[in-house]
Amino acid sequence: MINIICVGKIKEKYLSEMINDYCKRINKYHKLNIIELKDSNIKEEGDLILKAIKNSFVVTLEIEGTNLSSKVLAQNIDLWLAHYANISFIIGSSDGLDERIKNIANYHLSFGNNTYPHGLFRGLLLEQIYRAFKINNNETYHK
Repeated sequence: MINIICVGKIKEKYLSEMINDYCKRINKYHKLNIIELKDSNIKEEGDLILKAIKNSFVVTLEIEGTNLSSKVLAQNIDLWLAHYANISFIIGSSDGLDERIKNIANYHLSFGNNTYPHGLFRGLLLEQIYRAFKINNNETYHK
């Protein structure tokens, strides 16, 4: 299963629609679960994330992480799924991620040095996961 563990809820209807669309698309390839956690302080958010992770390959989304092309991300997702039953992508709050989460992460992923609104970023992550499945299945998708 692929888990998207994120702090905060989506309030904007247009972002919810985009996120739901990509969830449906991804679920045709692999089971996907979005876990929304309560916005709080970093330590409490860290506690909630730790409880949600369970036995997963943990990928944190961080500006300081490794920036990958879509093709390399697709290769990594394929490799991770071959070795782990669960992958958990962690999106922190606007305050960032608790250091405990960063320390236990198996991989630190970046989408560049830009800062994105939380809901938009969730949509971007889901789009890239969907794109990864399309690439890994040798299916055409807009480049």
